[in-house]
Amino acid sequence: MQRWEIELGFREIKHSLQSSQWTLRSKQPQLVRQELWGLLIAYTLLRRLMRQMAAHVKVEPLRMGFQVASMAIIDLLRFAPLESAGTLPKRLQLLFDQAHLFVLPPRRKRSYPRVVKTKTAKYPAKMPVSS
Repeated sequence: MQRWEIELGFREIKHSLQSSQWTLRSKQPQLVRQELWGLLIAYTLLRRLMRQMAAHVKVEPLRMGFQVASMAIIDLLRFAPLESAGTLPKRLQLLFDQAHLFVLPPRRKRSYPRVVKTKTAKYPAKMPVSS
């Protein structure tokens, strides 16, 4: 179960934060490291605020929908410089009040036991000859 959540975290970073780009934009090794750290810090900060929002509505943090919650948080931060400093706590409280909108239904239990894969045939099977 934990591995599944880690894979979902990687998918959230790749699809949501990177907009499904295949590669990083930077070309130099130092800048690639800087970009990776930036992505990881942004993801961690978003998940931290989502954990606080989940505690506000009394659900598990993993039940918060990353896509919509992160868009709401980013929009809040994007337009914060355009407003007076006193409105930020009010907008943050409004975001917490709307947190119930970002809650996903409970996940189904997943179980994938280890099995030996069947080897695919190298050549197609012979068709019976009709007489």
